[in-house]
Amino acid sequence: MSGGHGHVDGSNKKIALLVAVLAAALAISEMGGKSSQTNALVTHTEASNLWNFFQAKTIRQTTLRTAADQVEATFKDSGQAMPAAMKAQSERWRQTAQRYETEPETGEGRKELAARAKAKEATRDKSLAAYHMFEYGSAAFQLAIVLAGAAALTSVVWLMVVSCGLGVLGIGFTVLAFVAPTLVHLP
Repeated sequence: MSGGHGHVDGSNKKIALLVAVLAAALAISEMGGKSSQTNALVTHTEASNLWNFFQAKTIRQTTLRTAADQVEATFKDSGQAMPAAMKAQSERWRQTAQRYETEPETGEGRKELAARAKAKEATRDKSLAAYHMFEYGSAAFQLAIVLAGAAALTSVVWLMVVSCGLGVLGIGFTVLAFVAPTLVHLP
């Protein structure tokens, strides 16, 4: 700095180094953002697929229960005894419908599918939060680079100070994105 007049030294080497560091941090933030965005899209698709499978199981379950109810109601209302084969079939339908509710051994019952889908949604939401933090970090780095360039051209000290502040803010957002993306909720 020159003699207290609020101007940056003529060499600009420090500003060039600052721009290089900010550009490297920007690259890391952009890479993290793209990775988080991709992960959010993949886990969203996986969650949707699991919910579709859940709905298919629900439809099958409802169809089997309805068929069993209909057969039993038909014979109940008619006063006739239900044939043994029909009673056995109705019972198999009910057992299958119950199996659709929970299948811990395969993980493909409605209960297990819902739990898996909710876990995928949680992963998606965390990835989206990280993506947004990376985006805020990238924006801060980009603005910091612009202001550092302006400081080099104009030799105005406060532009350099604001650039450094934005760089620190960008680092904060980027670190949050990596370690605790859901800690701060920003719109």
